[in-house]
Amino acid sequence: MSIGMASGITLGAYIVASIFFILSLGGLSSQESSQRGNLYGMAGMGLAIAATLWGDVAHDDVVRGYGVIAVAMAVGAVIGGILAARVQMTSMPELVALLHSFVGLAAVFVGFSTYLDTNVHYTGVAKTIHDIEIYLGVLIGAVTFTGSVIAFGKLKGIIGSKSLMLPARHWINLLILVACIYLGYEFVHADEIDAGLSRLLIMTVLACLFGIHMVMAIGGADMPVVISMLNSYSGWAAAVTGFMLSNDLLIVTGALVGSSGAILSYIMCRAMNRAFLSVIIGGFGTTRSSGSGAQEIQGEVVAINAHETGELLSNIDSLVIVPGYGMAVAHAQHLVSELTKKLEGRGVKVSFAIHPVAGRMPGHMNVLLAEAKVPYDIVFEMDQINKQLANTNVVLVIGANDIVNPSAMESPDSPIAGMPVIEVWNAHHVVVLKRSMASGYAGVENPLFYKENTRMLFGDAKESIEQVLGAL
Repeated sequence: MSIGMASGITLGAYIVASIFFILSLGGLSSQESSQRGNLYGMAGMGLAIAATLWGDVAHDDVVRGYGVIAVAMAVGAVIGGILAARVQMTSMPELVALLHSFVGLAAVFVGFSTYLDTNVHYTGVAKTIHDIEIYLGVLIGAVTFTGSVIAFGKLKGIIGSKSLMLPARHWINLLILVACIYLGYEFVHADEIDAGLSRLLIMTVLACLFGIHMVMAIGGADMPVVISMLNSYSGWAAAVTGFMLSNDLLIVTGALVGSSGAILSYIMCRAMNRAFLSVIIGGFGTTRSSGSGAQEIQGEVVAINAHETGELLSNIDSLVIVPGYGMAVAHAQHLVSELTKKLEGRGVKVSFAIHPVAGRMPGHMNVLLAEAKVPYDIVFEMDQINKQLANTNVVLVIGANDIVNPSAMESPDSPIAGMPVIEVWNAHHVVVLKRSMASGYAGVENPLFYKENTRMLFGDAKESIEQVLGAL
């Protein structure tokens, strides 16, 4: 087969794969079609890999490397399969962050190997453009790599969730940016490979430090936005890598991931009343004070047991359930689904309230509820449910904290001030399921626990729900 025919087949396959990827994003936009969206994505990726290998079949060096490629793919498939089978839903945010780091690291490696490839020769403007592509690919990839590793550490609990506030940190970021721009100019105008390589290496170190500093300066409550932002970074890194390798599909795919991640980040920032640009420059969510000037919490905590909770739920007409990360940790979603069916069987109107940043990544709670077969039509977004709470008999808060914290609306000095929350305190009764009185991921006290219409059901969420079911 001629090289031209192979290229034509590859291009056609790339177009079909791109369509699959677009359909995948469309499918992932709702719970009902998410499974179909995943299948489209898998089909597109399989076709993309096959087409890339097929398109290079005419090149002897690639053919000789098929054995290495097959071994690498087999090892990756085994590792991926084991991770997917063993990872708990509660650990999914950490896994996503870790996978983002792999994309960034791959972009760095591809950039260096492309620059050192002696078989590639460009002159004039073409060389300048190619060098800029390499430089940007390595820059974005390095920031994505270390930023994602730090995000993984924070989500895993290896690194503290509290933001790191270095003196003059904005000046540090600015100096790194200026240094990277200068090194980029020197890299593009370098006459010798060794001179360019040294500048590329220095920039890579600076970009890695910037990625670390950027995410370390972000508070734990804002990690869901960080995850979506790093997703965007990984997409742009892949797109620039596509330019380096002259691979059209990689450019399209990277642009899709980068733009969708950026749009998701913007939506989440708006839901949290944050500035989008503050995420990009780092230090997102740290403009507030540490909470030392927060309002003084008044009232006392009133505990309730499972039997009393069962009695309360047996005499109501409406219930709103607010799931949080605690539900995920306790693996209580299936019992919550069972509770929902039992109450609906008694004529109770049950609804679920989902905050945009509930859990540790976008859509975390939606996935858990879908896994437990909770009907999609009773799952509502924050804005929809807030209008109904004044007429709701009981709100059951299961492991959520920051997303139901009145401080966001009542205390201007709170670290989460201005963040839209689910206003559960407007309901007639609130029952909060928690292990203890510990603060949430943002490290902020919650006045909700002290309100007159709030009762605290302490203990493991799964065990508590099971006992409530028994009482019913």
